[in-house]
Amino acid sequence: QVQLVESGGGLVQPGGSLRLSCAASRIIFSIDAMGWYRQAPGKERELVAQIPTGGSTKYLDSVKGRFTISRDNAKNTVYLQMNMLKPEDTAVYYCNVLYSRGRSVTGQGTQVTVSS
Repeated sequence: QVQLVESGGGLVQPGGSLRLSCAASRIIFSIDAMGWYRQAPGKERELVAQIPTGGSTKYLDSVKGRFTISRDNAKNTVYLQMNMLKPEDTAVYYCNVLYSRGRSVTGQGTQVTVSS
């Protein structure tokens, strides 16, 4: 069973930046999309950004212009560059991969805290 491992979370001041990384434990074939979700305390999990294979990247409205998702297909790795962070970005961020037209795997999450 493939596993995803996130890294790069932490504590940052408002206006700061973080870069999240997510690597798969083995090569994943037939990737349909790679993305990031987040879940803040007391709130539902929401899709932050997703980069489909051969499709258009999409972002949550509140992060447009501040976050950038990218992927390295050779390494089965996806990144999330987060700039101009706000306290409301505080959440656990989860990496997700959709593959083989119906399969999904999600990482265990990495905490991002934006606070002064």
